[in-house]
Amino acid sequence: MKQSRNQDHSPFSVLTARERDVMAYVANGKANKVIAAELGVSRRTVEAHRARIFHKLHVRNAVELSQCVMRYGQPSEADSGDSTVPG
Repeated sequence: MKQSRNQDHSPFSVLTARERDVMAYVANGKANKVIAAELGVSRRTVEAHRARIFHKLHVRNAVELSQCVMRYGQPSEADSGDSTVPG
């Protein structure tokens, strides 16, 4: 029996672990400057990750990304490896 699309694979499986980290911050409404400081990277690096996340998930902005996270839930352990979701 074939499983539904949502059970076959998460839309987040196309993201790298670092992109999933950044995605969690963005979905929680954090600013690029805050994300950069908390992850220890430059603001430009965060902007690059955001652009790749939006492209890979076919969303245009943080609101659509948040809706995607609400629809599919936070990435599971299988999707995210050791990645944790910041609060």
